[in-house]
Amino acid sequence: MSSCPSPPSRTGSRRRGKKGVELAQGEYRDWALSGFSGYIAADELYDGPYCVLSIADNRTFRRLTYKVLDHDPTKEDIEAFLADFKAALALRGLTLKGVTTDGSPLYPQPLARIFPGVLHQICEFHVLAELTKAVLRAVARVRKHLKARCPKLPQGRPASKEAKRNARIKKRLQRKITDLFDHRHLFVQHGLSPCEHKTLLRISRGLPHLRTLRAIMDEVYRLFDRRCRTATALAKLSRLRRRVRRFKTVGRTLQKLSSPTLEKALVFLDDSLLPSTSNAVERGNRRHRKMQKSVYSVRTHRAVTQRMALDLLREQRSPPRALTLRSLHLARAG
Repeated sequence: MSSCPSPPSRTGSRRRGKKGVELAQGEYRDWALSGFSGYIAADELYDGPYCVLSIADNRTFRRLTYKVLDHDPTKEDIEAFLADFKAALALRGLTLKGVTTDGSPLYPQPLARIFPGVLHQICEFHVLAELTKAVLRAVARVRKHLKARCPKLPQGRPASKEAKRNARIKKRLQRKITDLFDHRHLFVQHGLSPCEHKTLLRISRGLPHLRTLRAIMDEVYRLFDRRCRTATALAKLSRLRRRVRRFKTVGRTLQKLSSPTLEKALVFLDDSLLPSTSNAVERGNRRHRKMQKSVYSVRTHRAVTQRMALDLLREQRSPPRALTLRSLHLARAG
């Protein structure tokens, strides 16, 4: 009797799959680093029990490398990840000029050890998001306070003079609450038109601390103006902090102004090529989350790693694919 061939072992297939992923990642890294700008964005993506560390070119928007962990990242993991990337740069004779991250405490110490002297920029978007959330919470507290001041009316139409007066007061307060909710974005919007500024003055009448919050937000936005340098912006920030401390209510709302991450978010002003946000790597993370929505129940370390490798392959083939599609459109147009 002829012996049946034994099925391939799962261990061997896993090894071949892992080796293929490593080869594909190395080939992709050669392509991605061929036009390296010198500025990167680093971020971590939490996907169920796994964490994906990613580095992207912050000017060409190419993902340069990644690493899948089966646990929450530590500073040692970040340091090993950055050391591997530094070795890849040294192998090709490339130099890192700037790094942009979010406000996570995982990156400052490993970056100082692996890339000493390299500019470290905190993402401007994350810093402003925290400040705008604080202002919107303050507006919500005002709405809640106005709602508590509304008088309680008996059922039916008001008959007495006092009931009619309370009805007018309640109607006026309800209109104020509605206006503050419908136009709450005006307190944090970057730049207002004359019509929007007029609306803001109308809905904040009798609420001077909200007008103060809006004026402070204007000063915060002016800190990130590319026309000034970091030293000038830091001097403006120091004066703004002293101004906020004089207003106790406003000071409690804008405690984020005293955070050292705000100072690190102004580093990009001294380098015209250093991006102020980490959108390059965040965009890839958003694409990964969107893909994972359809396969949420089958997450494994191998699947996440292969999905990241597939995303790199897609990114590598996107320029010639776009060129082909453009040629086809031109040919069909005649």
